[in-house]
Amino acid sequence: MKKIGFTTSIPVEVIFAAGLKPVDLNNIFITGSDPGKYLEKAENEGFPRNTCSWIKGIYSAILQSKDIDTMIGVVEGDCSNTRALIEVLELKGIKSIPFSYPNNRSYHMLKDEVSKLCKAFGVELEQCIDVKKKLDSIRTELCYLDELTWKHNKATGFENHLWQVSSSDFNGDFEIFKQDLKDQIHTIEKREPKYDRIRLGYIGVPPINSDIYEFVESAGSRIVFNEVQRQFTMAHGVGLDDMVDVYRKFTYPYSLHGRLEDIKQQIKIRNLNGIIHYTQAFCFRGIEDIVIRQELEVPVLTLEGDRPGDLDARTKLRIESFIDMLA
Repeated sequence: MKKIGFTTSIPVEVIFAAGLKPVDLNNIFITGSDPGKYLEKAENEGFPRNTCSWIKGIYSAILQSKDIDTMIGVVEGDCSNTRALIEVLELKGIKSIPFSYPNNRSYHMLKDEVSKLCKAFGVELEQCIDVKKKLDSIRTELCYLDELTWKHNKATGFENHLWQVSSSDFNGDFEIFKQDLKDQIHTIEKREPKYDRIRLGYIGVPPINSDIYEFVESAGSRIVFNEVQRQFTMAHGVGLDDMVDVYRKFTYPYSLHGRLEDIKQQIKIRNLNGIIHYTQAFCFRGIEDIVIRQELEVPVLTLEGDRPGDLDARTKLRIESFIDMLA
């Protein structure tokens, strides 16, 4: 089955409807045996040191894969470097299909984008809606996994992160993903609840240092809310027949205002004591921290990540101090 790569969450129903296998290139990069090598390869080929590591990782990951010759690049609503990435990859023979989330959140403009994507893969919107109905049963299970994290206190923050972030492409096969998810939920349900004195939320792009979840728990706390990862599940659209509206309600690609509304609501629902705001080095989203700190009514710890690997000693100390302060 032919694989189609993409740079961030897109209407994955289109790819499945076309009988193709979606691949989130971010996941390929960060789960590789040595993600640092991907960065070295990109930098050796001319990518500046002060370019986001995710962009460099995506570049090397798609070339390393050998079996992906087509990529959907989100050129509006995500990383501003994606346009340049597309141009470089085209030199390498990678076909690129641009996709945009209109900044004004216009329904008609987004529908045009979805229609163009359908046309590029030779499918009708109705076919995609049929696929969506199948994916909704999985998204319902992901909602339950989320509840097992914050409501029933049985799932770990990392499990919550991993399954939700993987729903961007359902690991390329939603039927296998569905069964694996059910098995994982069955295992989690058998656990005794773990009640933590300090409950944290994680906002911002998924971390490049995934050991943050384990370290937070070792410091006597737990992350019970993953903002962007939860948005990737499109759980807010379960049951909706209008696929365009589902992706219009997806907060990540649009203004910070919509994200803050969601975050504030979840702080209350999940009884969060504090927020870890993760920003990626050299990313424009780091500037949003100014607004986030003024708008949220709970303490915020801002962490900046750069390259993949374990948390450094300074970051660990800051997390420990933050948790101690909340306690």
